[in-house]
Amino acid sequence: MVIYNKLRSAILTIVGHVDHGKTSVLDRIRGSKVAEKEHGMITQKISFTLFPAENIKKSCLLLDKYNVPLKIPGFLFIDTPGHAAFTNLRKRGGSLADLAILVIDVNEGVMPQTSEVLQILRTNKTPFIVALNKIDSISGWRKLSEDIKDSIESQSVHAKQAFDEKIFTIMAALNSHGFEADLFYNLEDYTKKICLVPCSAKTGEGIQELLMTLCGLSQKFLAERLKIGERARGVIFEIKREKALRYIEAILYDGELKIGDEIAIATFDKPILAKVRVLEEVMPLSERFKPAEKVSAATGIRMQVSDMKNVLPGMPFQIYRGSIEEVEKEFKKEIGEAVKTDAEGIIVKADSLGSLEALMILLRQNNISILRAGIGPINKKDINEARANKEVSPVYAVILGFNVNVEEEAKELQGQAKIITDEVVYKLIENLQKWMEEEKKRIEREKLTSLVSICKLEIFQEYVFRNNNPSIFGVRVLGGKAKVGTNLITEANEKMSRIKGLQLEGKGIEEAGKGMEVAISLPGVTFDRQLKNVKFLYSELTESQFKEFKRNKELLNQEDIKVLQEIANIKRKEKSTWGI
Repeated sequence: MVIYNKLRSAILTIVGHVDHGKTSVLDRIRGSKVAEKEHGMITQKISFTLFPAENIKKSCLLLDKYNVPLKIPGFLFIDTPGHAAFTNLRKRGGSLADLAILVIDVNEGVMPQTSEVLQILRTNKTPFIVALNKIDSISGWRKLSEDIKDSIESQSVHAKQAFDEKIFTIMAALNSHGFEADLFYNLEDYTKKICLVPCSAKTGEGIQELLMTLCGLSQKFLAERLKIGERARGVIFEIKREKALRYIEAILYDGELKIGDEIAIATFDKPILAKVRVLEEVMPLSERFKPAEKVSAATGIRMQVSDMKNVLPGMPFQIYRGSIEEVEKEFKKEIGEAVKTDAEGIIVKADSLGSLEALMILLRQNNISILRAGIGPINKKDINEARANKEVSPVYAVILGFNVNVEEEAKELQGQAKIITDEVVYKLIENLQKWMEEEKKRIEREKLTSLVSICKLEIFQEYVFRNNNPSIFGVRVLGGKAKVGTNLITEANEKMSRIKGLQLEGKGIEEAGKGMEVAISLPGVTFDRQLKNVKFLYSELTESQFKEFKRNKELLNQEDIKVLQEIANIKRKEKSTWGI
């Protein structure tokens, strides 16, 4: 039987910019080599590792050296995908992680994904320390002592200077994000500044100091948080299929769970009630599982339950007690806060609840509204809803997908709404912002050109189909757009009539773009008298129309600007105020 108020293992997550060595640092701590097995040395999935107290003591001899008693039963490490950039695994009341290790390459410093992680950690109020990895790559660096402080102070003048410069640069970057930081051996109060631990996953330098710091902080500042409660609670990581069977991989972060227990699993609708049929616990320092009758928090588990339908990654679960209404109210409060949406905005999809919430936090920090958010692949409903958004605002006719695919049925409708997907969140947001900016310019450009069209036409003297009443002849559009109703002038500023009609291969059209060859109809014009020696025609602009185009020049492409300049040169004969 679990003893309530007893301390559980602390849940630690490793976060940071891609390629800064998150998994390598974790491998050094736990004595494994997971990073070498990963494709391209980038973690492909979330995994968790149980690291019991006895293993911590073996790995960290400094605990005995400095008489640091180990009171916690161990750590449960969560390694997040490098391409995902961050973790935002949630539980009721905040982050699932009790403590985060932010890995920063000491040579590269704070990178875009590091900035995202800092934003997420701040929003969730997750305490963290910084592992300054790859100190062995500093120019002139040598491992001179097992004690990292002694090793730093014993470096050559050149290496020590390079180290100091890199540390000060990182401290300044963290300060710009609102975090004061200093090296761990300079800190007296760990509550006021972020702790920096220089280390090398390659040589092992600083790893013991990192582990000792994690133990000390967990026991000193997280003791109350680590007390085991009476009710089993957890978060679903992934839904996996093994042969014909489907499993739930999850973290149990509170209480005790056993085979036969009935649990409630949150969804976006009604909670799922299901019995635990198969229960397995992750083995220490392994990604394999062993059968278990019951498990106690905090640990990684795999289970089969009686109802797997509609179970989604990232969703919370708890042992079912009381009424379904109480559970539903509790889940709605938790999930509702996580995916709160706006009256209008874009559609967002992600691979899990945690990823979805993290993405939404970052979007809002970039002033992007969200109409609807969901978990899973982009589907036909998403595209139909995004298409409907065009009526509200064309810039909202977009679906943002983080680490998700597009369903086959939806692919057939892809042209009806913009779909932007990526596995790196800062690239996803950058691409969205770029598209929205281009879309805004396109809308403004259309508004501008709807007033009057800019165009330059080359006359085909050999293709005159009717001399007058109306004059019909062939032209090529050299720039802008030729539209029905556009008034034309010659390069000598002689006024012609408006375009009555345009034909392409015998069929009437409303407009012709650059490069198109069409027949044009001009009423009131006699070709052989007025156009026989004319090479080009231009759209006629009033001075006020010209000034409007000039004010919004950034909305025009280079071809339009060139045509506008030529029109200005023609019209300048009337007034000197015409000019780009």
